[in-house]
Amino acid sequence: MIIERENHFNIKKIERQFKAANLEKELHGIKQVSQEYLLRHSALNEIGTKLENLDDEYSVSFDHNPIHHMEERMKEPTSLIEKVARKGMELTLENVFENIYDIAGIRVITNYIDDIYQVRDALAKQSDITVIKEKDYIKNPKPNDYRSYHLIVSVPVFQDEGPKNVAVEIQFRTIGMDMWASLEHDLRYKSFADDNKADQYASRLKKYSDQLYEIEANMQQIFNGLQETE
Repeated sequence: MIIERENHFNIKKIERQFKAANLEKELHGIKQVSQEYLLRHSALNEIGTKLENLDDEYSVSFDHNPIHHMEERMKEPTSLIEKVARKGMELTLENVFENIYDIAGIRVITNYIDDIYQVRDALAKQSDITVIKEKDYIKNPKPNDYRSYHLIVSVPVFQDEGPKNVAVEIQFRTIGMDMWASLEHDLRYKSFADDNKADQYASRLKKYSDQLYEIEANMQQIFNGLQETE
C-alpha cells in the first residue's frame, strides 16, 4: 500500500491567496493561518496512520490487504473561498475554518467493494473517531452515476494546550470507481471545442459506470468464493 502525500501546505502561497481574496485584514498575521493548516495536516496524518494500521492488521489476520493505495491532499485556499461563496456565507476567516470540513482530505482506493464498508466500519468504531457526516454514493449514485463513499470524521490532535478535535474528509473508492471518477473529472474540467462531443462522452461514461460496477460486483463474488473453506 502506498500513501501519496500531495501539495503540503505552502505558507507563502496561502498568504498570497488570502490577500488576493481581500482577507488580509482577517488574517491577523500569517501565523494564525499556518496554525490552522498545520492543525488539519496533523489530523490528516492521524487518519492516514490509522488506515495504514488497519490495512496491516487485515494483512496479518486475513492474508488480504483491503487498501490498494491512499492519496492525501490539503485543499487550496482559493477552493475554500469559492466554497464559502457557494454556500452563501460571509467571507471571513472564521467561516472558512469553522464551516468547511474538507480542508484536509484522504482518498482511500480499495481492491474490492466490500473492502470499502469493512474499512469504514473499522475506522468509525475506534474510540477517538467521531463520524460527522457521510454519503453513500455507491448504493445511491449521483445523477451522473458517480460512485464513492464520502465520510467526514473528527479526530483529536494533541497540542500544547490540550487535544482539539479536527475534521477530515475520507473518500472511499474501488480501483474501478477511481478510474471512472478521474476520467469524468477530466471531462468536466477540460475544455472541448465541440460541446456535443463532451455531451456524447458524458453519456458513454454514465453507461460505463454501471458496467464497471457490475464487473466489480462479479469480481467480489469470485473473491468471496475463494475465501470460503470447504
